[in-house]
Parts: sequence; C-alpha cells; structure tokens
Amino acid sequence: MGLAMKHECERCHKALPADAPDARICSYECTFCAACASALARCPNCGGELVARPRRDHRPPSPPESPVPGE
Repeated sequence: MGLAMKHECERCHKALPADAPDARICSYECTFCAACASALARCPNCGGELVARPRRDHRPPSPPESPVPGE
C-alpha cells in the first residue's frame, strides 16, 4: 500500500504536489509544509515525529523484468 500523498499542508494549505521537496509527514500521513512542521515540532494530530515525505516521480512505473532470460 502506497502513501496517500496529500496535496496540501494541513495547517496553511500550501500546495504540496507529489514531488514537493518540502513536504513533511508523520506515521499516520498527516501532511505539513516544512515551515509549518518546523513551527509545530511534532504532529498536532497524533504527537508523532514529522519527517521528510518521499517524493513520487510523475512517470508511470516500468513493467518488472522477467526473471527468465530471453523472455
């Protein structure tokens, strides 16, 4: 199961697209921009640590390679 990748800060409503380098999340995927996360120090919803959210590439994933050579 992948991340929900919410598209805006829950505090100031700044846009946070999937590739935003300044998005922060807690373990419940509450989402904040870096400025708000800095001001909050911890998630105001659950008290969890706010860490950098992994960024998602906009390209579709490549199909998996066949484990059998030549296929």
